[in-house]
Amino acid sequence: MQKPVRGSCLLAGAVALAAAFAMCAGCAQEPPEPPVAAAIAHADTNFGDVRIDDYYWMRERENPEVIAYLEAENAYTEAMMRHTERLQETLYEEMVARLKETDEEVPYRKGDYFYYTRTEEGKQYSIYCRKKGSLDAEEEVILDQNVLADGLDFFELGNFVVSPDHTLLAYSTDTTGAEEFTLHVKDLATGELLPDTIENVDYDLAWANDNNTLFYTTFDDAKRTDKLWRHVLGTEPRADVLVHHQLDPPLWVSISRTLSDAYLVLTLSDIESSEERILEADDPTGEFRLVAALEDGVEYYLGHSGEHFYIRTNLDANNYRIVRAPVWAPSRERWETMIPHRDDVKIERFSTYARHLVLHERYRGLRRIRIIDLETGDDHYVDFPEPVYAVWGGDNKVFDTNVYRYVYMSYVTPRSTFDYDIDVREAELLKQREVLGGYDASLYKTERIFATAEDGTEVPISLVYRTDALDGGPAALKLSGYGAYGSSMDPWFSSRRLSILDRGVVFAMAHVRGGGEMGEEWYDDGKLLNKMNTFTDFIACAEHLIAEGYTTSDLLAMSGGSAGGLLVGAVVNMRPDLFAVAMASVPFVDAVTTMLDETIPLTVNEYDEWGNPNEEEYYFYMKSYSPYDNVAAVPYPDILITASLNDQRVQYWEPAKWTAKLRATKTGDGVLLLKMNMGAGHGGSSGRYDWMKEIAFEYAFMLDRLGVGG
Repeated sequence: MQKPVRGSCLLAGAVALAAAFAMCAGCAQEPPEPPVAAAIAHADTNFGDVRIDDYYWMRERENPEVIAYLEAENAYTEAMMRHTERLQETLYEEMVARLKETDEEVPYRKGDYFYYTRTEEGKQYSIYCRKKGSLDAEEEVILDQNVLADGLDFFELGNFVVSPDHTLLAYSTDTTGAEEFTLHVKDLATGELLPDTIENVDYDLAWANDNNTLFYTTFDDAKRTDKLWRHVLGTEPRADVLVHHQLDPPLWVSISRTLSDAYLVLTLSDIESSEERILEADDPTGEFRLVAALEDGVEYYLGHSGEHFYIRTNLDANNYRIVRAPVWAPSRERWETMIPHRDDVKIERFSTYARHLVLHERYRGLRRIRIIDLETGDDHYVDFPEPVYAVWGGDNKVFDTNVYRYVYMSYVTPRSTFDYDIDVREAELLKQREVLGGYDASLYKTERIFATAEDGTEVPISLVYRTDALDGGPAALKLSGYGAYGSSMDPWFSSRRLSILDRGVVFAMAHVRGGGEMGEEWYDDGKLLNKMNTFTDFIACAEHLIAEGYTTSDLLAMSGGSAGGLLVGAVVNMRPDLFAVAMASVPFVDAVTTMLDETIPLTVNEYDEWGNPNEEEYYFYMKSYSPYDNVAAVPYPDILITASLNDQRVQYWEPAKWTAKLRATKTGDGVLLLKMNMGAGHGGSSGRYDWMKEIAFEYAFMLDRLGVGG
């Protein structure tokens, strides 16, 4: 694709605008005119359909005109939000005041050590520690992220893996947000770094049992993880052995260890298929052995216990089943069904221990934990006290144990860590995260209701609000959604969310199709050529909340990030009249252009999610909902778009182009703001305090535009 000719006047105009916004930011004059990006026609012909992209030039990251435009948008946003600065500060102070800044997570045991993280007041990042022998032993700080991040605008710890003998620490760091990590190895006895530093690695790291061999992954020019390497400590990285290079089909490569510590597992996967290969962890120079050959549409993932591999698979089981096979011959013809497929229950994940199998199932939108005795076959479920909740496995690092740790929360119950005694079937609360300032759960109500979609499907909605929020009639309401990759949006507790709940705002989560809340069929009904269901489900949820008296269109805000930003962008085009405010974070909004570009990291591997627009049917279907391609000359609600320059998952130019096109096309007087983080990646700011400031900014925009008192 040819680059367009750039406009020669844009740079000076953008710089002048940025300066003007900065001067105006503290004054009481009329708000400034928004930035105007040069529209330079760039024709792209597909299937006889001529598609003009006026803002294609924004992809040129090194072009000073692009940076000047983004800085002008940031200056405009700062000027337009200047009147909310006190509200932002108030919200931020409230969030910090609820946070127990100096705190410690529950330690977990691995070998002779107890590992844990803790935080200190005023410090952005967690500190990794351990104690040997007992919790009363002297603390050993093994990694202080605050020291590593000192002087950096961005810092992220990638992986963190202690060697089997607990003498070495392998960890990786990213200092830009681009998810390009540098691998380090630390001697835990001396505190010194070994010379084994390897740049441009991906997330995965795994030790062999010799405590001297590390496996790690790297990526290609499109940022697809395609290679597995073996490194021996003390040798030059350029001499590392390439263990596996995945070329065709273009699958993602990852490496892990079984909890039994007996095997290393090489996984090759895309969205719909997977293949695994195993290597005895005692034999790092050996050959990985195939479990079952890749088959289109078939996923399987294994765990190990004793003489068997236990495998979760969707082969002949859309909601997955559990099979087992002997470790000496794990091929498909030897798979024996242990837990059969059920139409109404999805097996989401599982863990294998010496004597037990722990399943995390999804039933009627909620997770539940099922524990199976591998010797007797007896099974039971763990009981939970609330009708709407979230639960997941905790730090379970001991293979031969009768205790399973899990983390529980709900919209009104803070994060709580339990140890569950499998033999006596009792749970012990180890810690509930403290919410400072006198939090009273009885002041809030949570419930689940159902909207009816266009095709008659019932779509769950989870809500939380103060018990008095609706006493005066409909309230301001923030409706969020995601609806992609089969991911489930569980009811998680947030002390930060209390700042809008306490101002009378109702929070709702629409569990739309494309997510995984109601099983694998729910996911299938919201992807590929069924993607439109995601958007119409969300609209149905908004209409139902209005019809039931929770809110009105004038008081309704919607939000979503990444693929949820696609949801926001599509819905705001389809029903701009239905919402007063729309907030999209790192939004995937230029779907057609992105999925036509195979040089972008996620493109090829996500054909199974969105479709391949090089095929006519998918091209026109995708174009029918792609937010950027469907901007119209109609009044839009107030819109806040947030993004990051170094984002490798949703490239910065998608939200930038969308903003420019909206500005040039929309009618009405709705506010449109773009806030581009110039030094972060997909997750935004890395430090906990900086991250809370970003949340406070977004809350302030919503409260201000909805007219909710500060």
